[in-house]
Amino acid sequence: MKLLLITAVAEFEKEVKQILKKAQVKTFSYRDVLCYRNTSEDAIESNWFGAEMNENESIMFYAFVPKENVDLVFDLITEFNSQQETLSHIHSAVLNIEKSN
Repeated sequence: MKLLLITAVAEFEKEVKQILKKAQVKTFSYRDVLCYRNTSEDAIESNWFGAEMNENESIMFYAFVPKENVDLVFDLITEFNSQQETLSHIHSAVLNIEKSN
């Protein structure tokens, strides 16, 4: 069993749910989160917002997933991200579960 974490901008909620469905992840949780990005080290001309701390409405999904399904989720996310023309992507991570009840 693995713990799957997925973060994305709120606009990708529908797409993340479709990815999970295609990967046969039948049970998951998600919640709205605020994402912060410190742009103080970025060049002024590349900082669209003109401030050092940017806040974005995002979502975070988490699910306990059989290890067999993890690669499919990652492949589907990679495919989705490769088709994006925006800088926003879906981000994912997986953690090993050593013990659970």
